[in-house]
Amino acid sequence: MGMTLVQKILARATGQRTVAVGDVVEPAVDLAMSHENAALVMNQFFDVYQGTGLEPKVWNPGRIAIVLDHRVPAESAKTATNQKKIREFVASQGIARFHDIRGDEGGICHQILPEHGYTLPGQVIVGTDSHTTSHGAVGAFAFGIGATEMAAVWALGRIFNVEVPATIKVVIEGSLPEHVLPKDVILHLVGALTAEGANFKVIEYHGSGIASMPLSGRLTICNMSVEAGATSGMVPADAETERYLREEAGVTGPLDMVAPDPDAEYARVVEIDAASLAPQIACPHTVDNVKPVDAVAGVKVNQIVIGSCTNGRLDDLEVAARILKGKRVARGVRMLVFPASWRIYRQALKQGFLADLVDAGAVIMNPGCGCCLGVHEGALGDNEVALSTTNRNFKGRMGNPKADVYLCSPAVAAASALAGAITDPR
Repeated sequence: MGMTLVQKILARATGQRTVAVGDVVEPAVDLAMSHENAALVMNQFFDVYQGTGLEPKVWNPGRIAIVLDHRVPAESAKTATNQKKIREFVASQGIARFHDIRGDEGGICHQILPEHGYTLPGQVIVGTDSHTTSHGAVGAFAFGIGATEMAAVWALGRIFNVEVPATIKVVIEGSLPEHVLPKDVILHLVGALTAEGANFKVIEYHGSGIASMPLSGRLTICNMSVEAGATSGMVPADAETERYLREEAGVTGPLDMVAPDPDAEYARVVEIDAASLAPQIACPHTVDNVKPVDAVAGVKVNQIVIGSCTNGRLDDLEVAARILKGKRVARGVRMLVFPASWRIYRQALKQGFLADLVDAGAVIMNPGCGCCLGVHEGALGDNEVALSTTNRNFKGRMGNPKADVYLCSPAVAAASALAGAITDPR
């Protein structure tokens, strides 16, 4: 029996010819990512060395990436102090892949890593963030871990007690209709699988619908695979993966275009007819509470959010700008736009997308995560309703447990901004 994509990657990372589902392995880590929670990782990292007499040094500073993105600029003295400690640690350890609050290289970690060519096919990638699953879009095995696990990775370059997961194969066939986007695909899938339907499994994406999808859309789909409980979402590397890494990320070195075996065994196969999909909405207060847009059309909204690590890429902003160009956001509606990185911000500025959005009444924010998780910028008032292109809508997710959050695509968000209520962009 052949191996799935994750089995092949874990076999390589452990120096074995094969691994089987259920095996417990200790793979070498190719890239370890943290954001502001690196301050917590640092504390536990120093604890690892306490009493040993050894100088605390990370195993390989070239394989660690740290991106400040969740609370930027710092919203409190506590955050500012933690960010200061991270800067000092990065300098002392010689960590070059550090992205501070800068307009020339900053942004959200899950955009920065592929954008700068840090994430590559065949890699084992760990991050102290649940949406590390995003990086499976380039054909890597990428998953979130806790601070204690990351401290051990920083020290030893391996992660322990990893059980080789079973894989769900999702086959997406056909072309998406107009105004139906990759976000609608993953919302539909999460609704079908439920929030626990892929627990402790990998979702591996195939089909003509994925083959024709740009890497930006694949990032969206892999990002939200965790919302179905998946350990990781993965797209086998192909021509689009290579195009993105060569042309947009500037990668010049060899690529390990690993692919699953044709006779790989899957726990389940799910088929999606892309052409039959309508725009989807995840309703409060769970991501798997998904309905077609028509089922909730007319719900009044107070705040529209476009952006984040899920839908803050250039094509997302372009979709919204084309719908809003020459029109005005409805009175009484706040529209916030968070590009996923400053590189995207500059590209959108150059192409006129930001001007179109501002002219329509949107407020352009700095790249960051604060609004999405409700800790910084864009909090909701009591009994307010937000419609957002972000990835979670749990009670209190945008800073107020007395508010409601609906999730959607950039097309739905833009059309709804004009109407002041949830609207079908078709």
